[in-house]
Amino acid sequence: MNIKTIIHLVENYSMEQLSEAEESIINEESPAIEVEGKDEGEMLTHVLAAQWCKEEMEQSKCDVRTAIRLYSQKVRNSIS
Repeated sequence: MNIKTIIHLVENYSMEQLSEAEESIINEESPAIEVEGKDEGEMLTHVLAAQWCKEEMEQSKCDVRTAIRLYSQKVRNSIS
């Protein structure tokens, strides 16, 4: 998971574009937007994280860095 990549996706693409990218990656196609990642799994992780952060920003009225921090905490809690 690369924080800079997630921030780039959050700041530059709409939820619709991110959803389309998710669908493309799942279907083993190249997404229409640029998504960095070593493989499809990492690319999908970045897209899903960006979607989660955008939703959190809308619901909580927080900035992107706060949303990323909350997402990171969520991930850490799920693996501990």
